[in-house]
This record gives sequence, structure tokens and C-alpha cells, in this order.
Amino acid sequence: MRNGVARVVELNAILFTMGAAFVLSILLGPLFIPILRRLKFGQQIRTEGPEAHLKKAGTPTMGGTIILLALLLAVLFFSRFSGEIDYKFYVLLTATMGYGLVGFLDDYIKIVFKRSLGLTATQKLLGQLIVSLIVCILLATNGHSTDVSIPLTGIYLPLGWFYYPFIILLMMGMSNAVNFTDGLDGLLSGTSAIAFGALTVLAMMYSQPEVAVFAAAMIGAVLGFLVYNAHPAKIFMGDTGSLAIGGAITGVAVLLKEELLLLIIGGVFVIEILSVIIQVISFKTTGRRVFKMSPIHHHFELIGWSEWKVVIVFWLAGLLFAALGLLINKGL
Repeated sequence: MRNGVARVVELNAILFTMGAAFVLSILLGPLFIPILRRLKFGQQIRTEGPEAHLKKAGTPTMGGTIILLALLLAVLFFSRFSGEIDYKFYVLLTATMGYGLVGFLDDYIKIVFKRSLGLTATQKLLGQLIVSLIVCILLATNGHSTDVSIPLTGIYLPLGWFYYPFIILLMMGMSNAVNFTDGLDGLLSGTSAIAFGALTVLAMMYSQPEVAVFAAAMIGAVLGFLVYNAHPAKIFMGDTGSLAIGGAITGVAVLLKEELLLLIIGGVFVIEILSVIIQVISFKTTGRRVFKMSPIHHHFELIGWSEWKVVIVFWLAGLLFAALGLLINKGL
């Protein structure tokens, strides 16, 4: 009976925090969008990108601040009244806000210097590395398991201290994969909400309410942002949002001990970054391009798909990957 009551309380907390983040995100939109317009924080469009995207130049960016503020307020409100604060909260906060800060600096430089590229690749990777190291220190000092679960096998691979370089690579790789996915109106908002949905289910199954609440808050925050980010977008999240989402999604998976399963649940993100890697390798070695443009969502645009069609198809792919991840977790 107690377990049943606890489950109901946990579910209510999850739904409340998700709803709070959703409402906060919606309320913050009309406040931030005019401010960003007045500050002339408009998106700089890459000249080598799809020609149809040039009309998006000047659309307010750095909207990731809306997502982060809605998330932070909702989670802090929950933790204040529930007392559910432990090292997991600080891991998730560090991963999300730390990567969000790197993205914020990147966006700010783009806007101030009026160029499509912000931080150099080295600077951005260094920032991500520092945040990942802090996350690893938090994990190590709190006795986080260094075993890695191999999906479908029931095997846990003991990595020992090699676990931390693995986590650093996973965080940096996934955050950049998520960043590459943010290229069309609503694409990342929708696919990330789906991935966080699957992770919320896993957190509930594993009785990790604080992780479930955080992941659910991310669902609410990005869906609220989607109201303004859906085509035609009134605001873009920028690297502030995309890098923060990448840090958050990896942090949640790490705490759930589903590091490898994340590669399936976040299959859309993995495909996006693989398309970039394949394109670069092919062009450097053969002088030919595999795709008309990478990341791969631009390839579908250039073969004639409308922006909405690409987004909807990728959302559906995200749903399939999330469902597959949950099925694999259950052993198919």
C-alpha cells in the first residue's frame, strides 16, 4: 500500500513540475522575445546553408535562456518543498547550466561580432571539457558506479577509472550531436522532448524521483518553448539551449546507468552527427559529398522536402528510437 501511495505522490510531483516548467516557458516567451529584438540579438545565418534559410536572418536567438530559466524555477520550486536534493541534482544542474553557459558565450560572440561562428572549435571543446570534468568529480566523490550496462545482455562492464574519460567523451559527443540537430524550426524542441520522455519513464521505473522530475521539467520547458519555436519560428534557442539540452540528456542517462542505451533513445541525434562525420571524411578523402548538405536534415530540404515535413518525419523517428530504447530496456 505504501509503495502505491509513494508512486502516486511521485507521479503527481513529476506531472506538476513538468506542467510548471511548461507554463513558465510559455509565460517567459512574450517577455524575452521583445527584449531580444530590442537588443538586436538576431540569428546570423551561415551563407553556405540552405538558401531558404536566409529569410530567417534577424530572428531573435539565445531563446535557450527561456528553457533554462523555466527549468531552473520549476526544479527549484519542487526541491524547495519536497526536500529532494542530493548529489544527483547538482550533477544535472552542473551538466545543464555548464553546457548552457558555453553555448551562451558562443551565441553572445556571434551576436556582438555579427558573425555566424562564435567561439572557435577549440574554445568550445575546452569549455565542454571543463564542465564534463566537474561532472565527473561530482560523480566520483559521491560513489557513482563505474560499471556500464550493455543493452540486451544483462552484462555490466566494469571500467574503473576508464569510466570517466568515457563519460567525458559521451557528454561532449552527445551535446554536439544535439547541437547539430538544432537546424530547423522546432526540430530539436520536439526530438529532445521525446527523448526526455523516455528517460523520465526509465527514471520512474528505477525509482529515481529526483531524476524523473528533472527530466520531466525539461519536457515541459522545451514544449513550452516549442510554442514559439515551431515553424515559422519567432525565436531560436541558439547554442545556449542546444548545448544545455545535450548536457542535460547525457546527465540524466548517466545517473540512470543507461549510458549506452542513450545512443538508441537519442538515435536522431546520433544520426545527425554521423552524417556530419561521414560528409567530412568522404569529402576529405575522395573530394565527393555523400549528402547534398550535412547535417542530414538539410539534405532532405535540398531534395525538395518542406521544412515541416522534415521536422515531422524526424519527430516520428525520435518516437521510434525512444520506443525501441524502452523495449530494449525491457529485453524486447
